[in-house]
Amino acid sequence: MRQPSSSGFNGRPIREIADKMGLQPEDTILYGDSKAKVRLEVLQKRARRGKLILVSAITPTPAGEGKTTTTIGLGQALARLGQSACLALREPSLGPCLGMKGGATGGGASVIVPADEINLHFTGDFHAITSANNLLSALLDNSIYHRGLANIDPRRITWRRVMDMNDRALRNIIVGLGGVLQGVPREGGFDITAASEIMAILCLSEGYADLKARLDKILVAFTYDDEPVTARSLNATGAMTALLKDALLPNLVQSVEGVPAFVHGGPFANIAHGCNSVRATRMALALADWAVTEAGFGFELGAEKFFDIKAVGARLDTSAVVLVATCRALKMHGGVKLDDLGALNMEALVKGMGNMDKHAENIAKFGEPPIVCLNRFAGDHEEEIRLVREHCEKTLKVPFAVSNVYEEGGNGGTDLARTVMAQAEKNCKPFRPLYDWNEDVKTKIWKIANGMYGAEKIVYARKAERDLRSIEKLGYDKLPVCIAKTPQSLTDDPKLVGRPEHFTVTVREILIAAGAGFLIPITGDIMRMPGLPKNPQAEKIDLADGRIVGIQ
Repeated sequence: MRQPSSSGFNGRPIREIADKMGLQPEDTILYGDSKAKVRLEVLQKRARRGKLILVSAITPTPAGEGKTTTTIGLGQALARLGQSACLALREPSLGPCLGMKGGATGGGASVIVPADEINLHFTGDFHAITSANNLLSALLDNSIYHRGLANIDPRRITWRRVMDMNDRALRNIIVGLGGVLQGVPREGGFDITAASEIMAILCLSEGYADLKARLDKILVAFTYDDEPVTARSLNATGAMTALLKDALLPNLVQSVEGVPAFVHGGPFANIAHGCNSVRATRMALALADWAVTEAGFGFELGAEKFFDIKAVGARLDTSAVVLVATCRALKMHGGVKLDDLGALNMEALVKGMGNMDKHAENIAKFGEPPIVCLNRFAGDHEEEIRLVREHCEKTLKVPFAVSNVYEEGGNGGTDLARTVMAQAEKNCKPFRPLYDWNEDVKTKIWKIANGMYGAEKIVYARKAERDLRSIEKLGYDKLPVCIAKTPQSLTDDPKLVGRPEHFTVTVREILIAAGAGFLIPITGDIMRMPGLPKNPQAEKIDLADGRIVGIQ
């Protein structure tokens, strides 16, 4: 393995990785030695050959679950066993990287490189999405100012600006102040780029024609006559497509052990659909025997959306589903505080396993038998690991494997890889969606809230009821739903850990993402623009001797 360069890169030249996958020089656009974009024509030349493995997790906790680390380590483990493997991951957002969570390129001996570049500006995809989104905002306000599209009601603008940063001060703002030459004053606000509809469009589009068709459909406002205003109405689609030209192409990098990795698209799973791009997943399936991907946060969020939105729309299917858990996280769900997780606590572990059980049940609801992976942390007690194993094998009756890919890289995940391969050989049935897109909106929301979360009741705020009437009137009621919910709990209350029962979910409003092709019910107090914590990760990042340091 090469020593890290000044940028932190310690992999092989990306051209070598592309050659190993059978990609020709004309198939790639190189971004230096460490990364490349792959042209979409590859999907026309290479048929699908691989099996798709989805990695998800229990409800996340501050103790950390290591889902991305496990995903990367599993790919490396498959390669260690002589298998052809490729990763398909999301791009990190600057918001959590500089906020509370830190970087999103794995950890320890299971990382993708160059980690510092991927976590920061990478190939500029997030910037292109931000620019396209804000161009549409600018054209919309310009049309109001010049009265180019008659009768737009400034009070009924649904389109918001975005930036790839956590900034609570921008959630609700007033634009157009300063007099008649500065615009028309109105309320507005910012979402984070990961929650932008254009991010979802970029991830779900099959190609340039599909991209343009989806951009055309973006609903941005209503007129005083209650008529919808779209991006097509504003003649915005052409320029937006031009800004997204290169961003549509999947990014090729590698793991620290040289396993190819497509890292493309970065929607969060709590406020968006939480999956990497369809095209990156298809490329991984076309270029390797095993494509390993992940879905954001717990299974009830990212993985549910993976199946019901991405997989249904793109006609994908999984051969195995891995559920990642840790003893530390299970004990937190059992009521143990973060500072006390190092102590042996079998009682809390048993109590916390209810959360794992619920997620395993959720996987089975899609007709997919789960594999439980216990991501081992230094200091884990053998008694606790043994208890989780016995519970999975004897009570849940599901395959189980311990992974130590953080410490050992691919070698630490070979048991998991063998378990996945064995399960994939036995799993011949296609997955079963949780709902039919043609069902009414409330039925779809109920099937997710009741089936995935365990809710006993759903309450719709007055605005949500108004939104439903508008959705039906406009003909958007046959779209799937992408519920925005806290990732910290199975409920819409982040304080309720473990496996809560007898709870109600409140839907505050329902947004229309017509271009992306789904509806977004907003539950609880979830925000589409996160805020920074008291001590953000940005305070730890610096440039020292030409190298970026402090990204965790």
